[in-house]
Amino acid sequence: MKLNIGSKNGSLKGNLSTKKKALAALMVGASLLMISVAHGTDYPTAKVNTTGLAVTDTTVTVGILHSVTGTMAISETGSVEAEKLAIDQINASGGILGRQIKVIQEDGASDWPTFAEKSHKLLEQDKVAAVMGCWTSASRKAVLPVFEHDNGLLYYPTFYEGLEQSKNVFYTGQEATQQILASLDWASKTLGAKSFYLVGSDYIWPRTSMKIARKHIENVLKGTVVGEEYYPLGSTQFGSLINKIKLKKPDLVFGAVVGGSNVAWFKQLNAAGLTFKKQPMLTISVTEDEVLGIGGENVEGLYSSMKYFQTLDLPGNKAFVDAFKKKYGEKSVIGDVTESAYLGPWLWKRAVEAAGSFDVDKVIAASPNIEWKDSPHGYAKIDPNHHLWMKTRIAQWQKDGTAKIVMESDVIKPDPFPKGYQ
Repeated sequence: MKLNIGSKNGSLKGNLSTKKKALAALMVGASLLMISVAHGTDYPTAKVNTTGLAVTDTTVTVGILHSVTGTMAISETGSVEAEKLAIDQINASGGILGRQIKVIQEDGASDWPTFAEKSHKLLEQDKVAAVMGCWTSASRKAVLPVFEHDNGLLYYPTFYEGLEQSKNVFYTGQEATQQILASLDWASKTLGAKSFYLVGSDYIWPRTSMKIARKHIENVLKGTVVGEEYYPLGSTQFGSLINKIKLKKPDLVFGAVVGGSNVAWFKQLNAAGLTFKKQPMLTISVTEDEVLGIGGENVEGLYSSMKYFQTLDLPGNKAFVDAFKKKYGEKSVIGDVTESAYLGPWLWKRAVEAAGSFDVDKVIAASPNIEWKDSPHGYAKIDPNHHLWMKTRIAQWQKDGTAKIVMESDVIKPDPFPKGYQ
């Protein structure tokens, strides 16, 4: 009988190879742990945590607070994914001050009182060192008194209306002067828009954004607002609005419809024959996350104003997109708020390390002027007003759901309280 020595040797070699790989991985893990422990000894808990936060010799706990159920889940799920990716990467690189980040996640459930309730839990019961969370301005306004009362730290990722500045919040998305004013200036100059129809969901961000937009249109651009409509979150019937737009024939529809309502809104526009070749529209609320649910065929020709699009050709973005797709699948997409959410844990890490402490007041004091030159969207810097210096971009959506960038501004200093718009 002939023994199959080659096969046996091959199996033995394979086993040895597998064992070697496992041993190598174990050694890398042990090395990272040793580095983490050694680094941790440089920052004893008694020194880096003087206010009773959830910090041990080896771990620090943070909160994630977004809607993963309800009408806002279509927009907020990407934020959760990005924050968890950033935290995984930070942990893999040795953590923060020698400590691994632990996460407690809560669901705001698209309900503003629930956001307030969950923020109480995270800050008062769980004693988290920071929270990455909220999406709508309504949810942010609901939790703000809690964070200010308990001296908590919130990293808020969504582009928003501005007119707010809090010691306890860092705003990693655009405020109005960076997004709204720049986009309207572009529409006036490039599209020749003089008449505008304003459309939004019915809560604080769209209403305040449209108030700012109207002032800019009428006072600066010397244009005309021919209509203004708001619909409750979760609305799915837009037939009456579409008929009004057809009747008014504005040069531009300026939109801020959010969440799941976007699916019905854009599908009904197309079904009514109101394509964006016939009726130009610029939105400040549609990102890749929403387009995934709406369908590229329903947004072809639509313009969006954001700081970030997944198609950005930047080294920092390529690394981010590759890592995101590796973790969540090749078909996953990344929108502006998702990218802003990714910034939160990294900016917090930089501030904690600059402060040499997890204490909220020390982290806040160390944050102004922290830069991230090669973030996924490019240059970013924390201003003393807790907003970020950043560029704005306008892109036109293609049938395949990708965004073609047609305008990029210089870096814009944040101005959350612009004179004449309050």
